Amino acid sequence: MKIGKLSWDDLSKIIDNNKGNLRDEVRIRSGIGEDCSVVSFGEYECVLSTDPITAADNNIGRLVVHINANDIASCGAEPIGILVTVLSPPCSQLEDIYNVMREINEEAKKLNMEILGGHTEVTDSVNKIVVSCTVIGKAKAGKAVATSGAKAKDHIIVTKKLCLEGTAILINDYYDLVKGVLTDKEIKEAKAYVDSLSVVAEGKIAGEFGVNSMHDITEGGVLGALWEVAKGSSLGFKIYKDRLPISEITVKLCDLFNIDPLKFISSGSMIITCSDGYALVDKLKNSGIEATVIGEVIQGAKILVDNNNEFNVLPPERDELFNISTENIIKNLQNRR
Repeated sequence: MKIGKLSWDDLSKIIDNNKGNLRDEVRIRSGIGEDCSVVSFGEYECVLSTDPITAADNNIGRLVVHINANDIASCGAEPIGILVTVLSPPCSQLEDIYNVMREINEEAKKLNMEILGGHTEVTDSVNKIVVSCTVIGKAKAGKAVATSGAKAKDHIIVTKKLCLEGTAILINDYYDLVKGVLTDKEIKEAKAYVDSLSVVAEGKIAGEFGVNSMHDITEGGVLGALWEVAKGSSLGFKIYKDRLPISEITVKLCDLFNIDPLKFISSGSMIITCSDGYALVDKLKNSGIEATVIGEVIQGAKILVDNNNEFNVLPPERDELFNISTENIIKNLQNRR
């Protein structure tokens, strides 16, 4: 099989046919694009999400905290604790595990989260350190927001810049290749993207504002995330390419690596849909969070508008990060000289 997420069709079959016994306490349950489950406990709801880090080699402790806490924030809930599983190959050093846990501890403190427990093991089943986490959050009863709650005519909002996580991964994992196309100032800025991967702040603001759906943008990029929102909500979307917030640094790197930024891993950005997107954008900007209305939720079709031409959007097969060929990058650099 190809590296990356399973296709939407394959994943749907697995999820739909393997749900165990359905419980009355579960208000939001597993489904395509639904990264969190919500369990009712009287006055409060427990919000749970789990994800590993597999595509990056550096900053994996930092990344794993934020991709999981972001799922909780996308429900409008507060992340309160994290469970950590670390699988390490025999070739790794004890210091490697210490460094991963140090990063997790530092990021958990920033988000006021406690490390609740987990599992650490050395195994020859992996060839590099793999970290998987489960984050537990809480929300007032009935307040958690589902990915599948988008409504026709909703505005679609994106927070911050797209591809923050992907750009940070390229800078850190392929530094010797990218330093030839970026200035020192641009490299420093791109490395700092890893400090902007949390969407907890915008999740809280949007939850209080009152929105119909939220979804953090991870593997598959903005198009993948929009597909998940649309599929879960049984609707479509129309977005405008010239409105998509992408930094010039990311554009340069995507050109070098032959990557489509619209299908590139983008933790740090959130998709939000609501009836008055421009009012929410103003509210977010007043709190220092960049936000942009990129289109609207529509019936049926999934459309990208580029130079007044409309294109039907197909679901990304896998994230662009898994399509990188170092050999092709080197050839690309040689052709530039």
